[in-house]
Amino acid sequence: METEVKLTKLASCAGCGAKVGAGTLSCLLEGFQTHKDPRLVVGYDKSDDACVYVVNEETALIQTTDFFPPIVDDPFLYGQIAAANALSDVYAMGGEPRLALNIMCVTETMDTTTIQEILRGGYSKVFEAGAVIAGGHTIHGAEPIYGLAVSGFIDPQKVLTNSAARPGDVLILTKPLGVGILTTAAKADMVEAPVMDRIYQQMATLNKTARDIMVKYPVHSCTDVTGFSLLGHSFEMAQGSGCSIHLCADKVPYHKEAYELAEMGFIPAGAYRNREFAQAGVYAAETLSRALQDIFYDPQTSGGLLIALPQNSAQELLKELQDRIPSAAIIGYATEKQDYPIYLESDS
Repeated sequence: METEVKLTKLASCAGCGAKVGAGTLSCLLEGFQTHKDPRLVVGYDKSDDACVYVVNEETALIQTTDFFPPIVDDPFLYGQIAAANALSDVYAMGGEPRLALNIMCVTETMDTTTIQEILRGGYSKVFEAGAVIAGGHTIHGAEPIYGLAVSGFIDPQKVLTNSAARPGDVLILTKPLGVGILTTAAKADMVEAPVMDRIYQQMATLNKTARDIMVKYPVHSCTDVTGFSLLGHSFEMAQGSGCSIHLCADKVPYHKEAYELAEMGFIPAGAYRNREFAQAGVYAAETLSRALQDIFYDPQTSGGLLIALPQNSAQELLKELQDRIPSAAIIGYATEKQDYPIYLESDS
């Protein structure tokens, strides 16, 4: 749907590119006094995708929130992408979303139809996830914002975190990279419409299928690759797990159009924040181009799952994933802790 007011023109940042950098976030959250509760098994101190609160022996509650400015002008599609992105945190922990609340900021220039279409897009994805939107909160402001607070459930013994990878694990990524670069270039009309249609479809795709397949296997650790980029989220996984992660640059799926655009300098601001956060912990092969490294630091909106599991189960999981998600690929492995948390390697 086209709107007279271009949503992306109302926002200074787009999608997860608006996310506060991981390093800045750590400083902002440092030193606050909070209550301790043994039932809170994952909190904000874990740098994880969501919090987890144990209700009883059979049930744990997963809670998360995610929202951002428009990444596309079509309001229905914007709502879909924002909702898929918010739901992803629950999927990354192995859980099933059940309840959601709308979070919305509207500007004076947005008409009723545009606002309704954003909400309708969000409702469509929550319905697809099998969850219910039970309310929300809307305010007026300078820029449009939309997202969700999501609650999901999981068996407490089956919670997946981003800090439990083990030496010998293989890493699988389910969606290709380059979304931030491509959406940045699209603002300057540098990307053909069919390419962006493919990118929008990817961002609006739930990680539900990947989650449903993943939980059938002995996965040790999982996170979704979003605003902190592949290298930022891998860095958090390596630090939290006390291991080193080796990424095979030649095996990482990315949209080929993003490479040329990265060479031309269409790099979102979030990529520079991600590089500042993680690069001291990344050893990159000298043969890797700056453009390719920029893709690995590129903030993703509604990105794929990064899954760590034992080598003897990885090929079977990959095959089942690729039957439904052709872009899924084995991109690396974990080892005992070495000099660097991340090794970005290349066969060429």
